[in-house]
Amino acid sequence: MLHMLKISIITPSYNQAEYLPRTIASVHSQQGPFTLEHIVIDGGSTDGTLDILRQQGEAIRWVSEPDEGQADALNKGIAMATGDVIGWLNSDDTYQPGCLATVADVFGAEPDTQWLYGKVRVIDPRDREIRKWITAYKNARMRRWSFAKLLVENWISQMGVFWRRSAGQTLGPFRTDLHYCMDYDFWLRLGQRWPGRFVDEYLAAFRWYPASKSGAGFGAQFAEQYAVAAKIADGGHRLTMLRHRVNCWKIVAVYTLTKWLRL
Repeated sequence: MLHMLKISIITPSYNQAEYLPRTIASVHSQQGPFTLEHIVIDGGSTDGTLDILRQQGEAIRWVSEPDEGQADALNKGIAMATGDVIGWLNSDDTYQPGCLATVADVFGAEPDTQWLYGKVRVIDPRDREIRKWITAYKNARMRRWSFAKLLVENWISQMGVFWRRSAGQTLGPFRTDLHYCMDYDFWLRLGQRWPGRFVDEYLAAFRWYPASKSGAGFGAQFAEQYAVAAKIADGGHRLTMLRHRVNCWKIVAVYTLTKWLRL
């Protein structure tokens, strides 16, 4: 009898009752050749999140307690996970229909694939697609895997990434000292060991709004991103790191202009 792939989805959450039901629905509406484990690690929300989680019964494993930030919550969830494959979906983002079936098909058919990434839309608080020009740019960059290219610029959207739990165990936990770029650090560590497998389908949607972490703190985000890449480069790749710094300046300038113009 063939083994049915088990996918564990980790959702760190804190005071996201406005969006959490849509996130949960996008996970539990998935169907395909896999079994599902959904783990929500809540940081002690006070906005009705716990009522939402209690309504899910046994469909979701969850805990609610103070934590040391998003990376700490992720590490807690991964330690609880029992799936063959791990995905990370924040409590304001969503999966696209068919996402997990696609993920199960790739990992089931390709035993050497240790991690994959796919395309991600950007949506607003009302689920309308926005910032299509950013999506188009990332889609063009991600089509051909290259670790050197990823070291220059992070063109991978976190909610579109899945990895084998065994690969994550080899790498170790997410860095809890990082506030914005624990995902980029993890992709680079994955990419140092195994090539990323690009999936040419939309797997998820990233919700952008001014109060979101990336919406409010993109300047600090790109400063941290450069520091992450520099640590991975460890004194090498000098030209690459110069290109990365220029890219950071460029993106911060574009995002600042975009915010000013309210695009």
